[in-house]
Amino acid sequence: MPRFHTLKIKHITRETPDCVALTLDVPAELRATFQYRPGQYLTFRREVGGEEIRRSYSLCSSPLDEEWRVAVKKVPGGRFSQLAVEELRAGDAVEVMPPAGSFGPATLLATQTRHYVAFAAGSGITPILSIIKTVLLTEPQSRVTLVYGNRGRNSIIFKEAIEALKNTFLQRLRVYHVLSREQGDTDLFFGHLDQAKVQQFLTTLIPPSLIDQCFICGPEQMIQDVRAALSEAGVAPEKVHFELFGTSTPRPTTAAPTPPPGHDDQQSHVTVQLDGHTHVLPMSYYGNTILDELLATGVDAPYSCKNGMCSTCRARITTGQVEMDVNYSLSDIEVAKGYVLTCQARPVSAEVQVDFDQ
Repeated sequence: MPRFHTLKIKHITRETPDCVALTLDVPAELRATFQYRPGQYLTFRREVGGEEIRRSYSLCSSPLDEEWRVAVKKVPGGRFSQLAVEELRAGDAVEVMPPAGSFGPATLLATQTRHYVAFAAGSGITPILSIIKTVLLTEPQSRVTLVYGNRGRNSIIFKEAIEALKNTFLQRLRVYHVLSREQGDTDLFFGHLDQAKVQQFLTTLIPPSLIDQCFICGPEQMIQDVRAALSEAGVAPEKVHFELFGTSTPRPTTAAPTPPPGHDDQQSHVTVQLDGHTHVLPMSYYGNTILDELLATGVDAPYSCKNGMCSTCRARITTGQVEMDVNYSLSDIEVAKGYVLTCQARPVSAEVQVDFDQ
């Protein structure tokens, strides 16, 4: 199981008034451990006010840069984001888990000729930027179209980096900024990235038939709208990949659902394989989540958001059945293979076996 490592902040760059980019100093002996693919994220751990806080942030650098850089945007009530934006300094130490996540291209080959399309909103640009740069450097015959939504020009994260890429790859990268609070000369570039706006792009600038892969990252409603527009335009679902960016503030812990009639006193024998060790948990049907039960017994299980978004707590069900409250990060293929988010999974069979090590 991945473990936290102490890394120092190499330098901090302010991207917007409420967003900073943290570049980490990864020593030579940890570089293999921290190898990553474009689109992956890092999980940070820090004690704030006597409480352990964990947050996941996508890498915005490309693996080809041999850098580890994330962007942190300050959000209301976000204790870690406030700390990062206002207090962290170069040389400070942070605890970081190695890269994780499956968002991003499955394969990148120099011989491929593809059209990649990306829709991003706000800080959702972070994994998208990593994907775009890596694609452009790895596949010289491929091209990329980015549609990026923000409030105004001053809130565009990585504005200079995006412009630099655009200037370097003039024939292969197209960038369209959509601003919700700044009216330009063209209505197409004013407003929110909702379903109607995306439909406008698909009927004017981005022919759906020419989309080979599409990556979406941003708030939940934006993702739903983009997916709906793509589906209506005939883009095959297997070409569409998304990652939800919610706030850094965890949602309130979800209360255990009321068991169906006849299941209120049933018990489940849950066996968990974690980091080579076996843990046995007697649990109630539809009771606590498997992650909460592990943490309550003192087991150091992997997690970050506890909202069903980041997949840090992913494990595989090898025996029995569970039900997830929500799932914002696992693909249909992963679910079909038995993977679940343990922060959302509750046992619903007499025996359940969970494997974090697969």
